[in-house]
Amino acid sequence: ISSALVLLMTPGLALFYGGMARRKNLLSTIMMSFIMMCVIGVIWVLWGYSLAFGNNHGGFIGGLNFVGLNGVGMAPSSTYATTVPHLIFMAYQGMFAVITVALITGAVVERIKFSSLMIFSVLWVTVVYGPVAHWVWGSGGWLAHLGALDFAGGSVVHSNAGVSALALALVAPAAGVSAQAPAAQRGGAATPTQGGRSAAPAPAGRSAAARGATAATPQRSPGAGQAVAL
Repeated sequence: ISSALVLLMTPGLALFYGGMARRKNLLSTIMMSFIMMCVIGVIWVLWGYSLAFGNNHGGFIGGLNFVGLNGVGMAPSSTYATTVPHLIFMAYQGMFAVITVALITGAVVERIKFSSLMIFSVLWVTVVYGPVAHWVWGSGGWLAHLGALDFAGGSVVHSNAGVSALALALVAPAAGVSAQAPAAQRGGAATPTQGGRSAAPAPAGRSAAARGATAATPQRSPGAGQAVAL
């Protein structure tokens, strides 16, 4: 039940992020969160769980003794959650890995290609999430050895995702911000005038000679000796 409740946060997050995105990006924003349940779920089973909760190596990362769920079955673990099946504990921790990566996707909406996001997610879970989870939750982790307690994922999930999302947002520029359209595509460049101000852009299709001729033509108005039609 606990694993299912954590899993429900990911669809909820998808709808939350989708509601803040533009209409044309609604579907892709929602899919960014939903696809994590598939990609991160597979990675967690293959090697992610082992890196986070495997045999301790220097307090920084777990070993490979749980790769492919080797030795993870219905029997309780002698180290983690000793009152529930080890397989259930693995699934419960996997739901946190899924929601952590899904949290990061909110920082790259309209900033990154879908394929690039998939590559980043696989690398991030392997290089960042696995070791950090071992630091705090793993047996022998250096933060756990210092007495760190994290019952709700404040450090492993939220702080970890927040810092990573900020870094990713700084690296991936927002669409339409980094590059400006050429002057020809904007309908012409602004013409400088006196006082340091710029005149309005000239309409596309008119040459400089034609604009100059129009500006040089005096405007005639009715005056003395001219008949005005009534």
